[in-house]
Amino acid sequence: MTPVLNRELTLESPVLNPDGAGGWVQTWITQGVLWAHVTAASAREKATNLTTRSTVRYNILVRGAPESAPSRPRPEQRFTDGARIWRITAVKEADPRGMYLTCHAEEEVAS
Repeated sequence: MTPVLNRELTLESPVLNPDGAGGWVQTWITQGVLWAHVTAASAREKATNLTTRSTVRYNILVRGAPESAPSRPRPEQRFTDGARIWRITAVKEADPRGMYLTCHAEEEVAS
């Protein structure tokens, strides 16, 4: 069965830029737009001081790409969709032919 890639996500890579005070600030540059199927996998909640942080793990399925392609997601990257951000933690081939990739990602929300 062919997966339905019905969600448009932006793939971003981190870049370190000088902050003018001897340090660095991380910014994000767009690598491209990928169509994906997003599925929640698990969730946890952690209370810290005055806030509660909820972390939801997702499996994000995208089309396969060669190892060296800039369109192939990597663990240090992230997906965005508007204000939502999914930090990629691992990437694996979803099928034996490498037609699709499963990106394990986390979305963290403060409440």
